Amino acid sequence: MNKAIVIIPTYNERDNIEPTISRVFDNFSQIKNWEMHILVVDDTSPDKTYEVVKKLQKKKKYISKLHLLMNKQKVGLGGAYLKGMAKAFGNLKADVVFEFDADLSHDPTKIPLFLDRIEQGDEMVLGSRYIPGGGIPEDWGFYRKVLSRVGNLVARTILTDFSIHDWTGGYRAITKKVYEAVAPEMNSEKFIGYTFQIGFLHKSRSKGFKISEVPYKFRDRTRGKSKMGPEYIKNALSYMIKMKIQTILNHRIFKFLMVGGIGTLVQLITLQLFRAVVPEFDWLFITGFVFATFLSIEAAIVSNFALNNIWTFADRKLKAKQLPLKFIQFNVTSAGSILIQLIVATIGERVFGLFKLLTLPVINYDFDTGTLYVMIGILIGLFWNFFAYNAFIWKKGK
Repeated sequence: MNKAIVIIPTYNERDNIEPTISRVFDNFSQIKNWEMHILVVDDTSPDKTYEVVKKLQKKKKYISKLHLLMNKQKVGLGGAYLKGMAKAFGNLKADVVFEFDADLSHDPTKIPLFLDRIEQGDEMVLGSRYIPGGGIPEDWGFYRKVLSRVGNLVARTILTDFSIHDWTGGYRAITKKVYEAVAPEMNSEKFIGYTFQIGFLHKSRSKGFKISEVPYKFRDRTRGKSKMGPEYIKNALSYMIKMKIQTILNHRIFKFLMVGGIGTLVQLITLQLFRAVVPEFDWLFITGFVFATFLSIEAAIVSNFALNNIWTFADRKLKAKQLPLKFIQFNVTSAGSILIQLIVATIGERVFGLFKLLTLPVINYDFDTGTLYVMIGILIGLFWNFFAYNAFIWKKGK
């Protein structure tokens, strides 16, 4: 029989912990295929919440099913969950753990639904307030309702992941597989507060785990004070923005575009140089301008090949002995881009002509239609290039 452990972090929850444990245990009776336990992780609460738990452990109902882990100092929500998970998946031999609030904000009757999803193959299940069947307290004031919904929308927008409807909730079921993959990246100091919820979910999503959502109605606490303060918003926003920037900077497409941008500069600069030295001629469809364009394209190709190899495709970096042949292939695959740019430049010159559009006085540069045609061709050619580089030059596994 698989084992699931409900982890309840506490700090000054003396009035809440007993009814919470009782309600959760009452719902265990509905679960037949799992061995259910509770692990309370207490940050040595000043109100001695842990004393209540120790007394409950002596009751016949809870013997061997109710566990207590005490931290010598306050480690916060994230630290408490990480320590609790380490114990649950470690010497308590859990297969699944739950994150559960000590104030009964989470509905324990939903626990069987979470486990059903796990049995169906999901690796992480989220309790969601923002899908049909879920909800937040109706008696919340307008400001708090807006803050809750807008905060979650901001998370979905910044992280650009709208498939998850509740990024900020703390009611979850997590399998051992997910924990072992994500926990090593979770620094307990960095994720000390509620940022833990967003961070753990974000890393789980980035690793491709199968995640689903179960609706539940969030219930406001009736005793004690909420631990959520202004630092929650600040820390969460800071984390999400940093993660988004990091994701963008590490994305292959971003690197490809940066290299392409550098290549564009190389091409535009060398284009002006070649136009200054290449004499004017007109032979069939080849003119001095088109020939200079071709030479500038080749200069950009050299730049792009080098930078893509050492940065964009660093994980597939070519060996020294491969470089000559791959550079030839790079030129061949770039022929599509060259052809696109030459066609655009030729059509532009023949149909619309070459004339000055504006002068950039700071650098004393005449921006004419010839440069515009080249830039349009470069943009269209970028789409072909990214496909060709992935499929032929830096093909995965080759």
